[in-house]
Amino acid sequence: MVSDGLRCDAVVVGGGHNGLVCAAYLARAGLKTVVLERRHLVGGAAVTEEVWPGYKVSTASYVVSLLSARIVRELNLPKYGYHVYPLDPAYFAPFEDGSGFLLWDDPGLAAEEIGKINPQDGRAYLEYNRELAELAELVQPLLYRRPPDPGVRSFADVLEALSLGRYAFGNRKSISRLVDLMTMSCADFLERYFVDERIKGALAPGGVIGMWGGPMSPGSAYVLLHHRMGETDGVTGGWGFVRGGMGGVSEAIAASARAAGAEIRTNAEVVAVDVSEGGRATGVTLADGTTLEAGLVISGAHPETTLLSLVGEGHLPSGLADELRGFRSRSPSAKVNFALSELPDLTAMPGKDLGPQHPEIMISPTLEYLEKAWDDAKYGRVSEGPMIDAVIPTTKDPTIAPEGKHIMTCFVQYVPYELRDGSWDDGGRDLVAERVTDKLTEFAPNFRDSVIERQVLSPYDLEQRFGLIGGNIFQGEMSLDQLFSFRPTPELAGYKTPVDGLYLCGSGTHPGGGVMGIPGYNASKVVLADHKNAERRRRIRERISRSYSRR
Repeated sequence: MVSDGLRCDAVVVGGGHNGLVCAAYLARAGLKTVVLERRHLVGGAAVTEEVWPGYKVSTASYVVSLLSARIVRELNLPKYGYHVYPLDPAYFAPFEDGSGFLLWDDPGLAAEEIGKINPQDGRAYLEYNRELAELAELVQPLLYRRPPDPGVRSFADVLEALSLGRYAFGNRKSISRLVDLMTMSCADFLERYFVDERIKGALAPGGVIGMWGGPMSPGSAYVLLHHRMGETDGVTGGWGFVRGGMGGVSEAIAASARAAGAEIRTNAEVVAVDVSEGGRATGVTLADGTTLEAGLVISGAHPETTLLSLVGEGHLPSGLADELRGFRSRSPSAKVNFALSELPDLTAMPGKDLGPQHPEIMISPTLEYLEKAWDDAKYGRVSEGPMIDAVIPTTKDPTIAPEGKHIMTCFVQYVPYELRDGSWDDGGRDLVAERVTDKLTEFAPNFRDSVIERQVLSPYDLEQRFGLIGGNIFQGEMSLDQLFSFRPTPELAGYKTPVDGLYLCGSGTHPGGGVMGIPGYNASKVVLADHKNAERRRRIRERISRSYSRR
């Protein structure tokens, strides 16, 4: 092993958006910080890649909503190029009978659109929207909390638990509604409000995106709420495209971190977190054998990758390795990216010229359709009728494709990690692409002929390319037993690990997945508080030592 001679205060493993956020705050606090990213570009799953000449594709993450407004403001991301084109309507939902509706951000307009399909459901939408908004408002303050270990292993855990108790007591009526929601299926929740199967189908995708389960699976209602907690252009729950693709998010955070003094290295794969005999992290070793010394190591990688692969079981307390292996990271999600010669001409809302139906198209005609798609994946089959969230970012930002051409990037469910019959290299990816193309052509007859290029990333591909174990876009399932103080395990709930000086900051920690940056933000606060306390203890020891030496 060869040391590069660098001694820094903090090393951040992984240049995903959470790692970059954490690094930016550490650097702003005066810590000499280095970010190490395995790939040739930063961003993790929030990247823009030139898949075909002239086409800059958001290959994994594809829209922004959950990114913390606090982080955007404090890191001054607009100064570094961050710009969002809001999506309003949020999407167009076409149905198999030729009808469809636009889901506007304004609840009144959305209710009016839904009312054209079913008057009763149009009226119900206002109450449904109000309920989700109230519950999201209840949960949002908890996003920035350090979850206490349920075992209450420290005085900080005691204080946090007492604070949470006060918050829960003060909101006890709403908390009961939240607990009810978190144990329900998305289908049950929607059926409280709506009667038309088309409306329930069109609203259900937010409850199953990234989830190893269908709309009738318990707990899927919380995922619906999780996707409502963001804000775009002042609109709570709104979505948007990032100028230049999703890499624009990561590049802006990286630029802010660099301006604060952080160093960011790409093509720098970490293969080990170095741990002393005393059980303290002392730095990292790279794939080329280079070592970097650091007093603090913060990992944005999956918790299992960090602790089982980079640290090793020998440095972990008994039982923790098994808990980490039990942290579920299954995924039924794939990405299918297209280069198009023209916009889809939808039967439910015709026209190839840009209209409100084009930026985002949601194919989820009914709850039964969605549940059947899940049934296929459970048994290792690609869904015959997949759910497709198809977005066309060139409708807002034409600079990312050649003139007159378009990019459509499709989030697709349900696709198994491992095929029951065949393999991904032996026709599996083509099968996914064909299923998606067939389904989109059913709703837009010109679609198949408009396809110039296509790219398929299966759950396996998402794992290999982005380090997402199981292909899970959230770095772990967002189920009740894997949230807050149980994410990823009770002992790791507060971003600290049993290895002194080693912390977690990725989506596998609270509050979970999505391009929000809050795990990185929260982790930075824990790291800085520990660093400040350590420095205070060091100064006290020095004063005592000097006092004795003068005697």
